[in-house]
Order: sequence, then C-alpha cells, then structure tokens
Amino acid sequence: MSTKKEKLTALIITYNEIGYIEKCVDSISFADEIIVVDSFSTDGTYEFLKNHAKVKVIQNPFENFTAQKSFALKQAKNDWVLFLDADEIVTRTLQQEIEETLASNTTISAFWFYRQFMFKNEKLNFSGWQTDKNYRLFRKSKAKFSDCKIVHETLDVDGTSGILREKLIHYCYKNYEDYKDKMCKYGRLKAVESFYKEKKYSYVMMVLKTGWKFFNHYILRLGILDGKKGFIICYLNSLGVLERYKELKSLEQKNELAYYLVMP
Repeated sequence: MSTKKEKLTALIITYNEIGYIEKCVDSISFADEIIVVDSFSTDGTYEFLKNHAKVKVIQNPFENFTAQKSFALKQAKNDWVLFLDADEIVTRTLQQEIEETLASNTTISAFWFYRQFMFKNEKLNFSGWQTDKNYRLFRKSKAKFSDCKIVHETLDVDGTSGILREKLIHYCYKNYEDYKDKMCKYGRLKAVESFYKEKKYSYVMMVLKTGWKFFNHYILRLGILDGKKGFIICYLNSLGVLERYKELKSLEQKNELAYYLVMP
C-alpha cells in the first residue's frame, strides 16, 4: 500500500542577499512551494525573486528575526516546512535525505541540521562552530518560534526531535564588513532582548564576557587551527558581545532620560 507523498514548503527571509539567494533557491528547487519574505532589499534581491518562476516573494517590514520568521511560517500551505537562511545551501545528498525522511511517514516533529560553515569559499572547521546545529525541517503544526528570543531564534517543538546526517552548507562569511555588520546587528538585538528581560549593564561583565567569547572560540574551541580566518571570525564574534553591552547601556540611559522628562 503506497503512502501519500508529504508536500514540502521551503521558507527563507531575506534582506540584501543578492549573490547568495540565487544558489539557495536553486538548491531547494525540489520543494513543492518556495516562499521568501523580503524586508525591502535594495540590492536587487527582491527583483530577482519576483522574476523567479518557482518563488512566491512577499515584502514585510523587519521588526526582529523571530517576528519575521513567524510571519513567514504563517504563509506556508504545507505542514512540512524547510526553513533556511539565504546564505545556506542544501546539497544533493542532504536533499536525498530530506526526501527519504518525508517519504518515511516519520512521527518525528522536527529535525536538527548540522552545518558546515564557510569562510568565503573555504571550510571553517573549528572556531566554535564545529558542533553548531539548528532546526531546519519541521512540521508547522508541531512547532512555533519562541517569543522569548528576538535573535538566534528558538523553535518550540511539540513532540520528538531527530537529527539528519548530512550537513547544510552555510556561507556565513562574505567579507569583513558584512560579517562585522551582521555581528553588531545581532548584538544590538540581543541588547533589546536583555533590556526587556531587565538585565542590567555592567562594565565588568562587558569586559569579561567579551574576552571570554574570544578566548573560548579561539583557544578552547580551536579557532586557532583555522588560521587567519579563525582569528577574524572569533574577533568579530566577540565584537558582537561588546556591541550588545554598549547598546544595553545606551538603552538604559535613554530609559532614564525618558523617566526624568515625564516626572512632574
């Protein structure tokens, strides 16, 4: 007795991803539906997607990563969802594993993917990313993005989780300025998250956590073995922590100023 083929929706959120989104979309052409939510790109990303025969593109203002991904998830027609970043690539072997998983009538609700990080076109083997994994394939009816985080979003899963063997390719580092901007943006969003959780700025903690981030990734997580590219990645990752504390201090100062301005 043959089982009904499970249909798959691939989802991506974008902002100025031309040069990467093309490869990403090509790698998921096997999906039954491809939906991209773009936050008003200015580099031709939206125009490329609009003219792509297999892609449905929707523009939506960016508030934070969790809100944008939750919006995208609501657009999916199918229960099974493959959620990618615009700089990620599904290999042929990973595609085969995804298709075999969907055809197996699995009772698992969500699957983790390990990722192979790329520094431009070179593999990044250490630098803290060697054990990185994320939920990428899951049932829409069994998962939602947690409201507790607005960056490095977390998926709340109702049911069991599994791990796929094949790795997702992640082109995390395009160039120095792009990665620096990305880490600083993440840092500022983390500051907003910390502010609303009533975490307080501390100069001592800023120095300690920034230094620990670099030491942990470069020495303990063997970034030193990635050579120059390892040093750059570990430095910029620690810069993101520094940016978080600087932004948290700024938010606290603005809040205090607003308080005094409204006092009778």
